[in-house]
Amino acid sequence: MTRARWIGLGIVILALIFAIEGGEYSTWDWWKLRGQEKEEKAAVTDLRRTVDSLDKVLKGVQTDPKVQERIAREQYGMIRRGEFLYRLVPADTTGR
Repeated sequence: MTRARWIGLGIVILALIFAIEGGEYSTWDWWKLRGQEKEEKAAVTDLRRTVDSLDKVLKGVQTDPKVQERIAREQYGMIRRGEFLYRLVPADTTGR
């Protein structure tokens, strides 16, 4: 091969390398973006599941009397007429 053909072949090879790896977004960048896209889709799926479960809890709090009563008893210490409330207070461990 002549020197001109070697130079032409080198230019073609460099152009191919630049087409694959050069420019603003190389093949490596494309692979990284695809990996990030998969991670983000998984995160969105997890968030959707969380939102769905929170919607179910909200619906229960708004409409289910048993859930409302449980919350009233556990969080606010409410009792029904005729019931007694016993609160257990931990012992004082400061030594006073």
